[in-house]
Amino acid sequence: MKQHNPIDDFKNFMYTQYFSDGVKITLGVLLPAFTFFHLDFLEIGITLSLGAMCVSIADSPGPWLHRKNGMTYTLFFIFLTALLTALINSNIYLIAIEIFVLCFLFSMFYVYGARAASVGTAALLIMVLNIIPGKTSLKPFEHSFLILGGGIWYFLLSTFFSTIRPYRYAQQTLGESISEIADYMRLRARFYGNEVTVEENFKDLVNQQVKVNELQDNAREALFKTRELMNESTNAGRLMIQIFVDMVDLFEQTMATNNDYNTIRERFKDSDILIAFAETIDKIADEIEYIGFCLIHQEKPQKHALTLKDLDDLKHKIDALEAKGISVLILKKILINLRNIFNRITDVYNYFSKETSELRTSSTPAELSRFVNHQSFDWKIFKNNLNFKSSVFKYALRVAIVCLIGFFVGQAFSLGQHSYWIILTILVIMKPGFSSTKQRNYERVIGTILGGIIGAVILVFIKDETVRFIFMLVFMLITYSFIRIKYFVGVIFMTPFILILFSFINVDDSATVIASERILDTLIGSFLAFISSYILFPDWESAQFRKFLPKMLKANLSYLEHIILRQSLLPISVTEYRLARKEVYVNTANLAAAFQRMMNEPKRKQHKIKEVHKFVVLNHILSSYLANLSASFLENSATINSEQLKLIRKSRFYLEEAIEKIDSDLEGSTKTKLHIHLSDKKAESEITEQLELITKVSADLSKISERI
Repeated sequence: MKQHNPIDDFKNFMYTQYFSDGVKITLGVLLPAFTFFHLDFLEIGITLSLGAMCVSIADSPGPWLHRKNGMTYTLFFIFLTALLTALINSNIYLIAIEIFVLCFLFSMFYVYGARAASVGTAALLIMVLNIIPGKTSLKPFEHSFLILGGGIWYFLLSTFFSTIRPYRYAQQTLGESISEIADYMRLRARFYGNEVTVEENFKDLVNQQVKVNELQDNAREALFKTRELMNESTNAGRLMIQIFVDMVDLFEQTMATNNDYNTIRERFKDSDILIAFAETIDKIADEIEYIGFCLIHQEKPQKHALTLKDLDDLKHKIDALEAKGISVLILKKILINLRNIFNRITDVYNYFSKETSELRTSSTPAELSRFVNHQSFDWKIFKNNLNFKSSVFKYALRVAIVCLIGFFVGQAFSLGQHSYWIILTILVIMKPGFSSTKQRNYERVIGTILGGIIGAVILVFIKDETVRFIFMLVFMLITYSFIRIKYFVGVIFMTPFILILFSFINVDDSATVIASERILDTLIGSFLAFISSYILFPDWESAQFRKFLPKMLKANLSYLEHIILRQSLLPISVTEYRLARKEVYVNTANLAAAFQRMMNEPKRKQHKIKEVHKFVVLNHILSSYLANLSASFLENSATINSEQLKLIRKSRFYLEEAIEKIDSDLEGSTKTKLHIHLSDKKAESEITEQLELITKVSADLSKISERI
């Protein structure tokens, strides 16, 4: 089956939320300027477009209610900021005070999450674009109300898009999250070949889990915070919720295939059985991706890439090895797991043909809402972060100081009327963490230089304004489609789009002058932003990383306890179990993402990197063993005997010991009493074997925690 990557395959990309947003933002920003240009009121059109562009920043992917609230607050803040800046921009000292105060205030919005931060970014953008006096002939109130009008226009346009396609975002996000599970499955297939080492593949696997968790979180938000979907009032709503629930369960099963792959490679190196397993797992990944593709493209799945015959052929190969006297027990277990995954995929295929009444989930809206995070906007959160213990406070102070320096640098060296680009570059590049700032810095500088060259070439060699306008339109569409997912690509095309735009506004400026100013200002701003992340209240990931370690251990401990509690005299609900499982996924992703950020920091700031990496991998292996244990309990309807209970208690002891070594404050850790009805039956060997593996890796975690 042909693979469809939503970024690389253009046809598929056109169906994603990113391209939809690109079209919407391009329309929202371009239409006012284009319309008023033909009415000979270009300045009014540009001002309206500026308001629309700012509000689009807060219209980032998410449930409509969140987007609506974000855009509403943005309208309020950009109006006030535009008015204040227009009234005082002739006084350099008042502007300097405003830059410092507003940069600090709006940067502190990070304490309320990414969407609130985007509201602050929009307000700061309006401030920066208005700090140079005389840029507009409009009066302050006229200018501010036009900014507000442009923002309202974009808000109405976004509302229209959301109304005519209420479920489209949910479909796209769900489809993309499923595609990431397929990529995770393909990485699993690599364990059965020799292209990469087992250790390297584990590293890639953990990194991919970060992507899976991020998109699953987005899908949860889209599905469980949309009232119509939660009430399951339509077949589409029921279908999406049921598919999502099953796909999270399927992801757990893909994790339940963890084994000693070095031993497997060595034992079966003289056979082609591992190649057959890799091919089968790749076909399963194609199946999963096809489901995601069908959701994105609004199609009904038609045929399987994998059939029961493929699985039967794999079984015959295993039987042939067994007939030669080779132990194949581990291969049989893997095959059983693959059959279970295939059966679950078949169930999902069948959902597309089921009647409405058959698709109702067992969970209530109240239960489903527990799976999504609810952001509080309490003033106390802001107040409690006003100290140097808060990374957001240090970031906000850093932004305020560096933007002020950037402003005075532009004034002191008279870097043309576009010197505000220095401050804009600082605001875009600077992020709370060092590694994020470093990455943005590289992408911004290289992207601006490449884009500047492209823009200058177009302005020098193409004089026809219609052709230039078409180029600008295409560049805008690419910019707004990619800026949130491939920032580097977005910057490359944003620069020529802005240069062409300025060529229409400032007809007297040459292409080389505009491009050189843009590049020079970007280089100055990026230098100030990057150097400040080293010397001005630096916030190293190594200092923050430690807080993720006990949370990860507690999540895995809770997961173990919830798996066992399902076998107890008073079994827990499916919702409680799934919440515990979700915590493992979330904390694994947080831990892996933090590790990635730490790896991008200077070597002298990377403390005990080998031990930390081993800790990350061991926790991923433990999560996989736990998923396998959970699947084994369900398949065998097994009860727990005294021998297994001892192993469970040992595992709990090692994990609690590991938590104590890293964090002596055990508040919030689980101390659940397990009321288990012990069976007199002979031990279920598969369950016992799983518990032995869990105990061993728990002991290893305790040892590595002491070294960390």
